[in-house]
Amino acid sequence: MNILAVDYGTKNIGLAWAQMGLGVVLPYGVIKDKNLDELVKLIKKENIDKVIVGLPLGLKEKENANTEKIKKFASDLKNLINIPIEFEDERFSSQAADRMSGGGASRDEKSAMVILQSYLEKNK
Repeated sequence: MNILAVDYGTKNIGLAWAQMGLGVVLPYGVIKDKNLDELVKLIKKENIDKVIVGLPLGLKEKENANTEKIKKFASDLKNLINIPIEFEDERFSSQAADRMSGGGASRDEKSAMVILQSYLEKNK
């Protein structure tokens, strides 16, 4: 099963990828300007089976204005693809990404990697 994680940022979409069973989360690029069509093409081309979207919640797990933007994005994406979309709490993912070593991955990709790793650990 191929899983794609999405960190939907203010300017770009950071991506990370994992294949179930391999136990490795890899950076998978950045989609500039939040181009939904480009994301859909990538999902179809790479035979992605599930999309995990980082959901920004407040410290007490409360939804906020940003949470609503992400839910709208996920709803728009769901209308264009026929695979499951799940949410994963992304609180502190940017801070965790900033602590990761370089490796050539962008901050957006690293945030998506943190989101995907968290999802995989919860769903072992």
